Amino acid sequence: MSDTSLGDPADPEPSGAVAVIDRIHSLIDELQTMNLAGCSHDELVDSAAETERAIARMTFAGDRQIVEIADRDLPHKTGHRSITAFMTHRLRVADPMRRTKQRHATATHLSHTGEPLEPEHPALAEALANGHVNTSHVRAVLDVLDQIPHAIDHDIKVAAERQMAEIAIEHTPADITALGARLLAHLDPDGTLADDTDRKRRRNLSVHRQRVDGTAKLTANLTPELLARVTMLLAVWAKPGMNNPDDPDSPHGSIEDADPDAVAAAAERDDRTPAQLNHDAVNALLKAVFEDGLLGKSHRGLPTQLIIKADLNDLRREAGFATTATGTLIPIPELINMVADAQPWLAVFKDATAVPLYFGRGKRLATREQRLVSFARPDGESCSTPGCDLAAAHVEMHHAQLDWAAGGLTDITDLAPACPKHNRMVSNQPGGFTTRMVREGPDEGRCAWRLNAEPGAPPNPEHINRRPDIPRRFTEHLRQVRTEIHGPEESGDTPRLQMREVIDLRNASDAEATFASLLLAAAYPRS
Repeated sequence: MSDTSLGDPADPEPSGAVAVIDRIHSLIDELQTMNLAGCSHDELVDSAAETERAIARMTFAGDRQIVEIADRDLPHKTGHRSITAFMTHRLRVADPMRRTKQRHATATHLSHTGEPLEPEHPALAEALANGHVNTSHVRAVLDVLDQIPHAIDHDIKVAAERQMAEIAIEHTPADITALGARLLAHLDPDGTLADDTDRKRRRNLSVHRQRVDGTAKLTANLTPELLARVTMLLAVWAKPGMNNPDDPDSPHGSIEDADPDAVAAAAERDDRTPAQLNHDAVNALLKAVFEDGLLGKSHRGLPTQLIIKADLNDLRREAGFATTATGTLIPIPELINMVADAQPWLAVFKDATAVPLYFGRGKRLATREQRLVSFARPDGESCSTPGCDLAAAHVEMHHAQLDWAAGGLTDITDLAPACPKHNRMVSNQPGGFTTRMVREGPDEGRCAWRLNAEPGAPPNPEHINRRPDIPRRFTEHLRQVRTEIHGPEESGDTPRLQMREVIDLRNASDAEATFASLLLAAAYPRS
């Protein structure tokens, strides 16, 4: 089970740890196949409890090994950028960030002089080592301890850590959170010890991943300053009757600037909840910010506008999702309603175009047009590095075929989207990435990435980011399944796009007219 590429020539024989792990796997094989029918009720319960305890103890042992791996700098020797990347890709740790936090809290580390350092939370470390708590207990305890104000005296913090470790041994993670809140109230009953340092440390705002229906959750801990601004915004923008997207006669903006009669009439029709009022107020504010250009003219070479791409077939059947440059999915019917507010651009592939896409050695940085065309490509909605999902709005344009310094060209066929982190990891050194553009086959025009290993180590395979392929591959699987069940589909007329609004093009710009032509072509294709 050891990796010969990492072997130490001075120690060719397997170490005791390898032999112990082999014995553990043998015992697990025996436990997994054991007939449990002969166990009494008590024996079965005790066995299950001890198995959970063994899992916790194995986690503690694994953390010790990760500490040793980091001390030997093995992540870099195996071509990984950090211990987190090593844990993710080599050890296949499910949640490396949480595991790292746990390791720092409960494992013994070495100082710069090689002296062992006691764990940050020794009582919690002892409980985990003995298997009396598991990773969920540790996580809940750390969440409580992180909320202790930094102004609390050190001896009180130590006592609190021991108290929380004691609670964790006897209670569930949910109980730990509730009892921890009681302890925090005891430590600072008046709330006077928390200061600006604690508020800044706890401030956050997170946009969670989109759900299947396209919605997403927003969570935040606001500083008093931001809280004051948000509550003032809601006080004047989130009034009944204001900023209602479902009411065309609803006034927009602040209630202070609206016609009172119009507001009163719209309020009579308004059946939104207070939370929905807040949502629509923030949406209206951001819409006004976009329209006023307060975000600036460009971000990473892209205009700070709603940049959306959609498949022509989806437009025809008014189904599916469009993708924004920030990675948000928008249902096609909503896109059609939004199209009047978006600046249209036309992307043409493999044919002549009036937009300059090829610059050779004339320019080093990609132009706005090239970035828009890159986003329009089937795989251009995110970083091209395998496993990376950073949206196109945050990426750079990487000279994927040949670096600019080495004579690479700033041509769209040689450029690929890459987030700043991965773009700077491209090099000829171990731990860096080597990239190339695929010139033929089904992946033509895609960027292939290879992680460089040290000389003498087995080379790593090339990988392509398959995340953009998921919708297409699902459609192919669905078509195949339906063919297997129902037989081949009968050919028929393709449903045409239903134009829901009449768009006045008398004063349209060239770009707007082009986009309208595109919609018409989708609705009425030439035979």
